[in-house]
Order: sequence, then structure tokens, then C-alpha cells
Amino acid sequence: MIRLTKNGRMLSISIGIVYLWFGFLKFFPGLSPADLLAKQTISLLTFDLLPENIGILLLAIFEVVIGLCLIFNLQLKRIIIAAIIHLVLTFIPVVFFPEISFSKAPFSLTLVGQYIIKNIVIISALLLIYQRPYNKVS
Repeated sequence: MIRLTKNGRMLSISIGIVYLWFGFLKFFPGLSPADLLAKQTISLLTFDLLPENIGILLLAIFEVVIGLCLIFNLQLKRIIIAAIIHLVLTFIPVVFFPEISFSKAPFSLTLVGQYIIKNIVIISALLLIYQRPYNKVS
């Protein structure tokens, strides 16, 4: 286990809560505001080979696992890498679905676009946690 500083733990827990919350909503069809966006992106990335309901279920599980690991400080380095890859993939709609990301490209974001762009802050926070000096706990 890795021991983070107090600020690092608070940051990790807060990002974990966001992941847990957003992931949990995806278990209930139509409850997540990102449901349609996630399904469209998963369909694009899997070339429509993965059924929507399976894709969203896998995404929900993935996000909840990331959230729990961040909250409970489990496999932190690996989880941060997985979370950053996940967050980078959330930018795909900005490129492939600009009509839902921008009201007037490239500066006027829709609510969906804002939902995506805020991930820059989460990526930065995860990178900060990742590079902090740690004390290994046996």
C-alpha cells in the first residue's frame, strides 16, 4: 500500500467519489446524464461490435472499481493510469461528435462539452497524485 500525504489522500478520495457516483448511475438505464453520450462513444470505439447494454455495464463496473480503489488507496499507481486513459477517451466526442459538444465550434461549449472539458482538471489532479513522493507501507 502507498501512503499519500493528507492533501493527496483528500484529492484521491474526492476523485474516487466522483468516479463512484458517475459509475453507479450507469447501472440504471437512463439515470446518468452521460448515458447516451457514453453509449455513442462506446459504439464508435468498438465499431458497434459490443452491444450498448454490455458496453455501458462494463463502463459502470470500470468506473466504480476506479472510484473504490482511489477511495481506499488500492493499487493507486495502476488505477491512476487506468483513470487517465479512461479520461483521455472521454474527449473522443469533442472530435467525433462536435455537434453535441459545441454550440458554435470551437469555443462555445454545450453542457455536454463542458462535462467533457472538466476532465482536464481531473487528469491534472491524478497526475499530481501520481508524481507525489510516497512512503511504502508494508
